[in-house]
Amino acid sequence: MIDFFWNLGSFVVALSILVAVHEYGHFWVARKAGVKVLRFSIGFGKPLITWYDKLGTEYAISVIPLGGYVRMLDSRVDDVAEHDRTRTLDSKSVYARMAVAVAGPLANFLFAIFALAIMYIIGVQNIKPVVGTIVPNSIAYQAGVQPGDVIKRIADEEVTSWQDVNFAVISSLGEQRLDIKVTDKQGQIAIRALNVDGWKLDERDVAPLTSIGITPYRPDITTELALVAEHSAAQKAGVQVGDVVVSFNQEQVSSWSQFVELVQLSPNKQSVLTVLRDNQTVTLNITPDARETSQGTSIGYLGVVPRQKSWPSGYIETRQYGVFDSIVLGVQKTYALTMLSFDMIGNLITGQVSVKNISGPVGIAVGAGDSVSYGLVAFLSFLALISVNLGVFNLLPLPMLDGGHLMYYLIELIRKKPVSEKTQELGYKLGAMMLLALTCFALFNDVSRL
Repeated sequence: MIDFFWNLGSFVVALSILVAVHEYGHFWVARKAGVKVLRFSIGFGKPLITWYDKLGTEYAISVIPLGGYVRMLDSRVDDVAEHDRTRTLDSKSVYARMAVAVAGPLANFLFAIFALAIMYIIGVQNIKPVVGTIVPNSIAYQAGVQPGDVIKRIADEEVTSWQDVNFAVISSLGEQRLDIKVTDKQGQIAIRALNVDGWKLDERDVAPLTSIGITPYRPDITTELALVAEHSAAQKAGVQVGDVVVSFNQEQVSSWSQFVELVQLSPNKQSVLTVLRDNQTVTLNITPDARETSQGTSIGYLGVVPRQKSWPSGYIETRQYGVFDSIVLGVQKTYALTMLSFDMIGNLITGQVSVKNISGPVGIAVGAGDSVSYGLVAFLSFLALISVNLGVFNLLPLPMLDGGHLMYYLIELIRKKPVSEKTQELGYKLGAMMLLALTCFALFNDVSRL
């Protein structure tokens, strides 16, 4: 329950920031173009808080925190006083209206640059891209990728972190070959040529690296306990932080994965756990709790977390940059994320990426909660990613979105007259139905993940 409210609160904060940025883009350009703004709302539905500025614009924070809008004076839907005739949106030139429409997505891109620049100024912690294990017979295995390889370059792009590697691998969807430059355990430079012809992300929530058979290096997990959850089966049985697991039901435990498997096979079963505590063997009677899986079966769990060995020297580094370099990196990263977002939309259309990977509000909420938990840098990175996606999504040529308005304005430029109101209304209805269907599908995916 605590996680639910934490994720919900983080989601509301993140979405409110991004919606405010997006709508302020429309608002600012509309004002500069001489359009009268009637209302600037964060959220939909009944306003909870309202206030007015000296130009008569109403500002509102509304009850449903799932978006926002800027309502501008428009003679097609409003009764317009004579002195306001020149301040309506529809009275402005096509180019002015196009500027108002594109200003929202542009504001999202600018905010992403700002958030990423602040992130680089604070300092970004990177994990060296060292290969941990390779899945047998996978794409990476067949290309000769070896455990211990340090990835230096993917195609024409240098990489310094696993995030860089992930983005570069995703960008290769649809290609036939992917060259990875590595330094092997002997310090020799090698090129691993991956055959990615026909490779697709067709499984839900499977990371690109996992899909091609690469598992990043992580320090070994020990059988020493680093955390015992409150009110868990382990705490009730007297398990303590620092205990080292020796055996479970008289079976010697040599690895954490083995211990997890033994516990999962014993839901609600009286069991015997033997641990090493202060160099003495302690035997505890313990009954693992039961947890339902998505397949409807029960598995046992104790509520303990193992201790991980320390990272080797040089595997984790924090990079900080000056203001100018941070802005340049912010621009480069925002551009890369924008291109990646368009690529992913194209891959969804062509089937290179399964629609099962689409996330909705619940997925965003979980991501927001997780990023806030990891600290300011992670939250800024998350905001930048979602801001770019929000900007790209709104540029899609669908009625109801900014891209749909731009589409109508471009048609007006070509035809030398506006699209008929009847056609626009029909387009808005179809667009609303498509967006509703997409939202429902994304929510279905989110609930399936839960």
